Amino acid sequence: MAASRDIAIRVPVLARVEGEGGLEIDIHDGRIRDLKLRIFEPPRFFEKLVEGRDHTEVPDLVARICGICPVAYQMSAVHALEGIFGIDPGPWVRAMRRVFYCGEWLESHNLHIHLLAAPDYFGYASVLELAGEYPEEVRRGLRLQRLGNDILRLFGGRSVHPVGARVGGFHHAPGMEQVAQLRAELRDALPLAEALVQWTASLALPHHSQEFVSVALRHGQEYPFNEGRLVASDGLDIPIDAYEEHFTEEHLAHSTALHGRYHGSPYLVGPLARVNLNWDRLPAQVRGNAERAGVVFPSDNMFHSIIARAIEVHFALVEALRVLDDYALPDRPYVEAIPRAGVGFGCTEAPRGMLWQRWETDGEGRIRAARIVPPTSQNQPRMEEDLRLSLEALGLEHSDDSLRLRAEMVIRNYDPCISCATHFLKLQTRRS
Repeated sequence: MAASRDIAIRVPVLARVEGEGGLEIDIHDGRIRDLKLRIFEPPRFFEKLVEGRDHTEVPDLVARICGICPVAYQMSAVHALEGIFGIDPGPWVRAMRRVFYCGEWLESHNLHIHLLAAPDYFGYASVLELAGEYPEEVRRGLRLQRLGNDILRLFGGRSVHPVGARVGGFHHAPGMEQVAQLRAELRDALPLAEALVQWTASLALPHHSQEFVSVALRHGQEYPFNEGRLVASDGLDIPIDAYEEHFTEEHLAHSTALHGRYHGSPYLVGPLARVNLNWDRLPAQVRGNAERAGVVFPSDNMFHSIIARAIEVHFALVEALRVLDDYALPDRPYVEAIPRAGVGFGCTEAPRGMLWQRWETDGEGRIRAARIVPPTSQNQPRMEEDLRLSLEALGLEHSDDSLRLRAEMVIRNYDPCISCATHFLKLQTRRS
């Protein structure tokens, strides 16, 4: 039995996550008495900033929400606005949006796997130390990440806050020569992605099973990016416009990010949730490579998130090649939008998980209201629940340093995008 002691663990600034947050844990008599994942970045009020703006400005505005996953914010928004305006961009735009999303997953997942998460499993403080011992693995990750940036630049004009997307499609169609060169690079990178899955599965990952509800999009034929119904591992299967009937957000004093709840309880979004719910939608070559790695999905071990990300890296390469192998220049890369008043919904799969949006326009196509629900705010209650379970499973008798390291590893499993999550509009103050 653990000796009775009081422990106060304070992590003022979490390392190797996007954005600024902190962690506070109080342990008394062998029990966690209080645990708070503090997100203290100033809220940026994007939902309010877009009010009164023209619909043509929306894709470029929401891309500024995140420098790592701007495509997700753009695609959820344009799908919602296209639903309001009653336009179908057509098969070319639909296909190229999937490639655009492949670029984002490659860029974001490889950044997280190599620069943020992998050092944990080797006892290193940073990727610089990891590169000293495993230079080829880090080079592989950077090459795969660069491919993602190349795709973003091809369709978006630049890799950070891309400006190529618009309501109805894209401003510009890539040339045949550019696409041919990209296809060659994607084919050359396939063995790297296959090896990445095997490498992540070989890491010394902790074994800790938990019960949690996975939530993600699910499409009838495809692994989900931009389309599908919202499903959960407990049987939920709803259209995206029914989201607010089952999911809520609440504001807690210790966080500038809202906390998402599903029927009042925490839930998981992100790569592990997607693979858990859409394993059968992965191409056979991706599933086969993952099966050779020896990890079985669905998985209830959150530390398998890094493997799920690697599987999605492999999938993104295979999917981009599948789409681009039949690439042809369109007559025009967009459909003209005719504004009208209405309410529309968009839901896509950001690298970190399901991203839901609701938009309302007036008859001139100006924005009347918007609601944006980022993945990290949905995952925050699940992160806090996971921290309690994981630390108790490790054993609270361990040293403060050991508990702190495990807590940080747990948080990095979710790859939280903290600044993305700071959107709330309700301010609550307590004064004494």
